[in-house]
Amino acid sequence: MSKKTYAIALAALLGTTPIAFAAQPAHPVTTPAAEDAFIQPDQIRASKMIGSRVYDIQNRNIGKVQDLVLGRDGKIDLVVVDVGSFLRMGGKNVAVKPTDIKTDNNRLTLDLTKEQLQQMANYHLRDRNTGSGTSPSPVHGGRLGAGR
Repeated sequence: MSKKTYAIALAALLGTTPIAFAAQPAHPVTTPAAEDAFIQPDQIRASKMIGSRVYDIQNRNIGKVQDLVLGRDGKIDLVVVDVGSFLRMGGKNVAVKPTDIKTDNNRLTLDLTKEQLQQMANYHLRDRNTGSGTSPSPVHGGRLGAGR
């Protein structure tokens, strides 16, 4: 083999190597049947979040998660917190961003006080123009992460 042919073959081999590696997935793709999938530590089940108590940074109970509002992309846009009600009377619902709620020691914590939440605008879970939002959420109270 001549030096020129050898150089062309080596260049072609080295030039295609990154493409071959780039075609490989970064993480192996497995189907659910091939391996069990588990909830990750940074994930929360909606059924455990809805109905959970929300605490402020002074460890005071400030409300309870009433519902989650999803956007068209399927991601949680808002967390609706029931503030100041007793037996579902006398309070109001307020909407906070899901990034404002922290999970701490198997509890939900919000960096706002009950008084600050009560000053926020009331968030209505029903759309008066379409009538949507009339189906109840499956509310199961208790500590976040408690099994059913």
